[in-house]
Amino acid sequence: MLNLNRAQIIGNLTRDPELRYTPNGQAVTSFGVATNRRWTSKSGEQQEQTEFHDVVAWGKLAEIANQILHKGNKAYIEGRLQTRSWESQDGQKRQRTEIIAENIIALSPKAATSEGVTDSMPTKTETENVPTETTPEKKTEKSKKTESKPASPAGGPKDEPKEEEINLDDIPF
Repeated sequence: MLNLNRAQIIGNLTRDPELRYTPNGQAVTSFGVATNRRWTSKSGEQQEQTEFHDVVAWGKLAEIANQILHKGNKAYIEGRLQTRSWESQDGQKRQRTEIIAENIIALSPKAATSEGVTDSMPTKTETENVPTETTPEKKTEKSKKTESKPASPAGGPKDEPKEEEINLDDIPF
């Protein structure tokens, strides 16, 4: 018999990740993610339902998630479902089903750069200050001509195709 325990979600973090260490030194991070489902009812009304997921990451993934993820960021989480039970201080039996993360991808643009995780990649402000030529007075005739030409009108033959911006909220899953 085949078995499969796999969870994949894309959603927004509902709280900042909380990094802790077990007594034996293992890193563990927990955070919440909200996912939305939108549909149109039979009567034509737009409906929306939000699900809240508890996510737990262990080891190096826990430390990285704590660095790059923040409340409000959009993230892709992949892992397995695990339910744990315990008895609360008031004697009631409690249960919680969590996603044990095996892969996390930060999807918010600010998530990757706000903590300096992209040290090897120059930021826009760093690349703006880099000279394109080492000696500006030795420009070739060709570079002088291209500098003085105005940009071709929209739809012109020299326009490069524009990338279509994808809104993650428009993805139907």
